[in-house]
Amino acid sequence: MSQEKLIENMVREVLKSMSQAPQTTLAPSKGTLQGLNPDHDYPLAAKRPELLKTPTGKKLSDITLENVLNGKVTPKDVSIAPETLRMQADIADGVGRTQLANNLRRAAELTAIPDNRILEMYNALRPYRSTKVELILIAEEMETKYKATISAAFVREAAGVYERRNRLRAE
Repeated sequence: MSQEKLIENMVREVLKSMSQAPQTTLAPSKGTLQGLNPDHDYPLAAKRPELLKTPTGKKLSDITLENVLNGKVTPKDVSIAPETLRMQADIADGVGRTQLANNLRRAAELTAIPDNRILEMYNALRPYRSTKVELILIAEEMETKYKATISAAFVREAAGVYERRNRLRAE
C-alpha cells in the first residue's frame, strides 16, 4: 500500500470514529450544561461540528486529506483543543459520568503544558522519584504558570499520600 493510500485510510478512520457515538448503558440526562444537551449535541463532531476548532483555530472541516498532503494541516492542527475537552466534559456530566467529566477537565488543563514538561512531571510523580518539596513546586508551577488548578491539587494530594506511605525520595 502506498504511503498516500495509508494516510488517506488513516484520516478516513479518524474522521469516521469522530462521528460515531460510543455505546453507553447510561440514559442521557435531559438537562443542559453550558448550552450542551447530550440528547441533541452528542457526538459533537457529527451533531455540532461548528463548535469544534483545533488549537490553531482551524475548523473540523479544514482537516482533510488534501490539506494534510499539501501541508496546510500540521500535527498541532490535529491535537485536541481544551475547549473541545471541556465540551466533552459537559456532555459526560449530562449523562451522569462525573468521573469522566472530571478527567476531561484535567486533560483540558494539561493541554497548556508542553509535552516534554508533562513527561518530566509524570516521571517526577513516580514513587521514590521526588521529594515532597519538589512535588509541591511542580504543583505551584502547574497552578501559576499554566493555570492548571485541578491538576495542581492532585499533585499536592499525591505529595501527601507519598509522604504517608513513605514513597518520597530521601532528601
